[in-house]
Amino acid sequence: MKKIENCKLKIANFKIILFAFCILHSALCNIVLASGDFRQRASQGEESFSEEDDVRAEVVFGRGLAARILGKYAFYENDKLNEYVNKIGKGLAQFANRPEIEFRFAVLDTDIVNAYAAPGGYIFVTKGALRQMEDEAELAAVLSHEIAHVTERHIVKELNIKGTEVSPVSGFAQVLGGGSGAVRTAFTQMVDKAAEILFEKGLKKEDEYDSDRVATMTIATAGYDPSALKRYLKKISNSAKETKTLTDTHPSFDERIKNVDNVLAENQLTDKKQALVKGRFNENVRIK
Repeated sequence: MKKIENCKLKIANFKIILFAFCILHSALCNIVLASGDFRQRASQGEESFSEEDDVRAEVVFGRGLAARILGKYAFYENDKLNEYVNKIGKGLAQFANRPEIEFRFAVLDTDIVNAYAAPGGYIFVTKGALRQMEDEAELAAVLSHEIAHVTERHIVKELNIKGTEVSPVSGFAQVLGGGSGAVRTAFTQMVDKAAEILFEKGLKKEDEYDSDRVATMTIATAGYDPSALKRYLKKISNSAKETKTLTDTHPSFDERIKNVDNVLAENQLTDKKQALVKGRFNENVRIK
């Protein structure tokens, strides 16, 4: 009896963790950073976004956008699947060079083929996207693409999300502390813009190519088949109905596949054989 109660408690705790970030009020009042030791990216000599206030602003904003995503698509009620996706995603996030961000992953209950990333490390993959996958390498590729949107701060840069006065939403601390009606309105308008990017306009082509590049290198480094993203893109390119929202907001499949081919060739990964991991994937990913 005690074992059953412990099991129920673990499941309940897991659900709480997954759903916590979808409650906007809680998101605004309870910001917890994974680490105070912020590191600058060494790979690029670009402007640093690693100041503590900027990271707090990114997390607050991302939680607001994550709530909007969960408002559009319901959370898929499958504890085993969500736990599996979280384990794979968190493993890949170790390569993200964002120790100040706690990445979270969840499955959305929709048959459309897509995945979404909100600033601050909130990653979503649809039930429809999972159904199209054949192995864990393909899952890793899709999650790595979304992780890359966070690590490269594509939406953060596009909307200039910062915790300082230079941000269009100045003084995120005001939002955290309750803020005025004007501040909250400005915050909501910025979340609206981000949602429009995710669901309608899409990110810049360069940002999508960038995420495909980073994802390909990430899965190769993690020991997965480097061509997994290319395989997945080829496969879903034939599913016109389910992938309409994806093609509306991303470059063409042919363009993305060509870009991935270039990445593979430039890094001598074209013929590199690495893990697919089909058994564990089939055991955990059973979509009704």
